[in-house]
Amino acid sequence: MTTSLPTTMTAIVSPRALPISDESSLVETTVAIPALRPHDILVRVEAVSVNPVDVKTRAAAHDSPKTLGYDAAGTVVAIGPQVQTYAVGDEVYYAGSILRPGSNADYQAVDERIVGRKPRTLGFADAAAMPLTTITAWEVLFDRLGLTASSTGTLLVVAAAGGVGSILTQLANHLTKATIIGTASRPESSAFATSMGADHVIDHHGDLAAAVQAIAPAGTDWIFSPHTASNLDAYAAAGKPFSAVAAIDDPNTLSMAALKNKSMSLHWESMFTRSSLETADMVEQQRLLTRAAELLDAGTLVSTRTTTLEGFTAANLREAHRLVEAGDMVGKVVVAR
Repeated sequence: MTTSLPTTMTAIVSPRALPISDESSLVETTVAIPALRPHDILVRVEAVSVNPVDVKTRAAAHDSPKTLGYDAAGTVVAIGPQVQTYAVGDEVYYAGSILRPGSNADYQAVDERIVGRKPRTLGFADAAAMPLTTITAWEVLFDRLGLTASSTGTLLVVAAAGGVGSILTQLANHLTKATIIGTASRPESSAFATSMGADHVIDHHGDLAAAVQAIAPAGTDWIFSPHTASNLDAYAAAGKPFSAVAAIDDPNTLSMAALKNKSMSLHWESMFTRSSLETADMVEQQRLLTRAAELLDAGTLVSTRTTTLEGFTAANLREAHRLVEAGDMVGKVVVAR
């Protein structure tokens, strides 16, 4: 089923690996409207958010133009022949697949099994800030680290004011009984982490293990890590025996020997595993986003959008990349139409 659509659209692409200061690093071009696979919906994109994965993908070597974008909110304008969940006119939010053209375009084709209905109470900009970080945080907490509603241990959230850290803190605060120690290095990021639900906030630029032990002398039960290689010794010192670390970054090399003495475990989290490998349970991301939308509509969770750039242009997307690449973002940056 389709509505009347153009045959071409505007996309903002990365022609090749270039520094974000180069005006050619992200440029507007005209491309064909994407064809739909059986389970695809076609979405008119209204807002996108930029994440570290956008920056990494843009900076990685590529010899053909790439349409980036791994967070979006918009309206369904066409559906594939096997779509069961959505209809034309539905408002949705999602994080897409790293293996397919991204959301920095007028329209995007995305598998319905990784798409959630947009929270009714949020505008497109607030909704676009949420999917990738919410999926990542949810999978870290409940799939990798195994927390439950009755969990009462101590959770260390490194970079608690960042994109994933800020929603992970909210989820842990509202859906578990864990004590949350967040890390931040500036007054504004510390205040944001506290507003997200951190019980304590410490400076991750100091002696991390000592700061943790001053609050939790017995150590932490779980650690969320977006910066693993440089902190692994501190995690080993701060963690309890048999505790766990969940990491989302991509260190070039990593020695885990420091964790052995305490029999600590390290879990990797990539929210693109389900979409990239089309796992049998990939619909779990649709269910996850649906549950998150209910929590957002109830006011239990709040959007982590802190910066909005109005106008879906290459210049605004370059600015969003620059903000994320600087490494000191509080919350999320969104580019909206």
